[in-house]
Amino acid sequence: MTDAPESTPPAAPTTFTRPVTKRLAGRARRGAPGGAPVESEAAEGLFSRTHRAATAGFAAVMFLTGLAALAVVPTLPTAVRDLDGVALFPLVAGCFVAASLLGGVLGGHWADRAGAHRPLAVGMVLAVLTLLVSAASGSVWQLAAGRFVDGVAGGMIAVSVNAAIGQAYPDRLQPRALALMSACWIVPSLVGPPLAGLVAEWWSWRAVFYGLAALTALPALAVVAVLRRRSWQPASASAPASAEDDTPRPALLVALAVSVGAALGQYGASGWDTRHLLFAAAGLALLVLFASQLLPTGTWRAARGLPATVLLRGLSSGVFFTLEALVPLMLVTGRDVAPVVTGLAFTGAALAWAAASWVQGRLPEGTPRHRLVVVGASVQVAAVGLAVVGSLPGVPPVTAASSMVVAATGMGLLAPSLTVLSLAHAPQGRQGYASSAMQTNQNLGQILILGIASAVFNAFLSAGSDDHTGYVAAFALLLVPGVLAAVLATRARGT
Repeated sequence: MTDAPESTPPAAPTTFTRPVTKRLAGRARRGAPGGAPVESEAAEGLFSRTHRAATAGFAAVMFLTGLAALAVVPTLPTAVRDLDGVALFPLVAGCFVAASLLGGVLGGHWADRAGAHRPLAVGMVLAVLTLLVSAASGSVWQLAAGRFVDGVAGGMIAVSVNAAIGQAYPDRLQPRALALMSACWIVPSLVGPPLAGLVAEWWSWRAVFYGLAALTALPALAVVAVLRRRSWQPASASAPASAEDDTPRPALLVALAVSVGAALGQYGASGWDTRHLLFAAAGLALLVLFASQLLPTGTWRAARGLPATVLLRGLSSGVFFTLEALVPLMLVTGRDVAPVVTGLAFTGAALAWAAASWVQGRLPEGTPRHRLVVVGASVQVAAVGLAVVGSLPGVPPVTAASSMVVAATGMGLLAPSLTVLSLAHAPQGRQGYASSAMQTNQNLGQILILGIASAVFNAFLSAGSDDHTGYVAAFALLLVPGVLAAVLATRARGT
């Protein structure tokens, strides 16, 4: 899947590499001397005879991958409960994000070498197969494996769709195509979570996975057929490499090490015995050794400018993702709330994100973006407070559910602002690298903060505390990254 638009919360954030982004900005028009479009090309639109098959195919991919991403997440708490694997929920929820980092890098490299059609086709087929694997899960381990491979597929699809748009359309149609791809997430964000909740409640969570696989299979085959018929050419084949282009590009082995380290850490956070601690230590070692290679120098110490902006993306996304993961788990397993209710909470969060994003986009020009980050982070802190209160016995479950909506409001304010700040701080000609670093640390922040919160929760359970106390402690921990983001926002101040 591609990046979710700024108006909707990304269910499975992805990683973009610089060559793909650069291609979107600089793809030369073909068909006339000097790169100028021929007359017939100038009159063509997204749904003209030349482009309608690709446009319909890409739109179907975006709609269905968005539906799958937004429908599966609220179903996971029910699935792990039925598979007797609640303790491993952090692994199931986080391994998709960990694997999408690897899939994004893999898809970007593959698209640069051979064109975007191959990784996109493989990603689509793989996504269908992994839905079937997850649906047939006999254990929580099979479900986790299916989610990990699905993350690889999702990352490949993410960069491949954007690269394919750069390769399939002339420059003037690329912004329209990207806008259409973003619009394809609107309906899934509204209907996907509650519909999945109804299916899980009235039938089975397995039916959600099987149904999504059936819905995706035919469009996936159609897209593969369309891609095989088109003539594709990677940008590297038509444009000479610039000697001045020294932007760091994440190596596949580095991305693989980070993805594996993140998955090991998620498993290690599910218990406090010697085995889990060893896995957690191994995962942390891999992240310490390799994660910094994917990020700007000074990210972990919040150096002013791009490093601080990248750090803020990880902190804020980690708070939101952890609430999005643990609140539904608490409602389903601890409060016996119907899955459809958690689905409605996801829909409410999508609407809140969209509304807040709309508001920040219409503020007067010149409004300091770092101040919006402060406001958004403060709103997230309030959301964490709601989650803490909602975890207490006797408090209505709607209190905890509302924390997801409030947190999404904060993200709608600060996420677009951080994107603007990252582009402003990016060195000349290196906006692609800045975008890739933002997405990478978004993934890392989600994985690390969820892992730490889950470890705290399991520590309280191991000590004999009840679920309520564990959730209170886990949610209270989120106050640290939330407050830290508000305090460090000034270090991302624009010039």
